[in-house]
Amino acid sequence: MKNLAAAAFFVISASTAQAGAMSDPIVEPVVPPVMIADDAAASSAPSAALVMTLTTLIVFGAALGQ
Repeated sequence: MKNLAAAAFFVISASTAQAGAMSDPIVEPVVPPVMIADDAAASSAPSAALVMTLTTLIVFGAALGQ
């Protein structure tokens, strides 16, 4: 009986929570994405791919050496 009363309470509270008047939806304005030009400058620093490759080779070489 308690379960039936609890179920009825949840059904009634859920139906009243959905009650309300229809209103116009709030539409946010569409902002176009900003494009940032990335001019890659010549750098003397090694690229990330080269560093990762060398690090991987060193780690695997150390693992094989043991």
